[in-house]
Amino acid sequence: MRQPILIDYILLTVLAVIWASAFFNIKIATYSFGPITIAFLRVFFGALPVLLLCFFKKIKVEAFSKDWHWFAMIGFINLVAPFFLIAYGVKSVQSNLAAILMSSTALSSTVLGHFYTKNERFDLTRTIGVLIGFSGIVYLFSDNLLITENNFTSALLILLGATCYVIGGLLTLKISKKKNENVTGSILIWATIILIPLVSLVEQPWNSTPRLDSTISVIYLGLVSTGLAWLLRFKILTTNGLIFQSQVSYLIPIFGVILGYIFLDEIITIKVLVSLFAVIIGIYFVKKAGIKKTT
Repeated sequence: MRQPILIDYILLTVLAVIWASAFFNIKIATYSFGPITIAFLRVFFGALPVLLLCFFKKIKVEAFSKDWHWFAMIGFINLVAPFFLIAYGVKSVQSNLAAILMSSTALSSTVLGHFYTKNERFDLTRTIGVLIGFSGIVYLFSDNLLITENNFTSALLILLGATCYVIGGLLTLKISKKKNENVTGSILIWATIILIPLVSLVEQPWNSTPRLDSTISVIYLGLVSTGLAWLLRFKILTTNGLIFQSQVSYLIPIFGVILGYIFLDEIITIKVLVSLFAVIIGIYFVKKAGIKKTT
């Protein structure tokens, strides 16, 4: 590990922009593709750069080893379920709302970590952070201009997708001694296997003629927002450590709101800005508590 330098901050910002750009691209993808198809194409194209890296670095991918059930379970909970739920939800809400709602992962992981890990217990700072952050999420649901009775369930499904990410992350601790590239490649393989029969039976996308922008977006989601982003995450983790990499949580909702406005001309209300600010402050307190425990 090294102390962050300029290039490290640049890479962290690039990672935040890539992950934030997923939300408006999901919105564009929903113009032509169903949520199962979007999930399938994301994991399929996302697997390509990860598996290529494993091949060139001679990292064994253990998708079908004795731990296959862990990879399959994590693949479903950490990829299949959230990718489907987020795509389903974003079809009916603005992508900038999804970016803010998804930032709740940093908060809900703190809550679940308190109960399911030994070194992530609540203290005053963490408690304050969680309360402020979730207050921002709750306040966002009061924005009747953007969240109505017609898309209220869709917003809840995005929150459920965020929770799936957290649960999947906790399950990954069961195989934490394995290389990150191996774990990611293995769960992407299993997510693809799980989605093949679902997409074939339910949506059959080959029977439709997708728009060009939707096609570009869904390929981008797989190759860049899933595959390339995970590889960039690995590099930051190995160079600067988890605490530095986790700072991306502050930037994703900010860029998500900005990109939604630029590319989709989405409305930014006062309540969106207040919610965004509350979530970022909440994440700051949670991360600050984590830094204190490691110093």
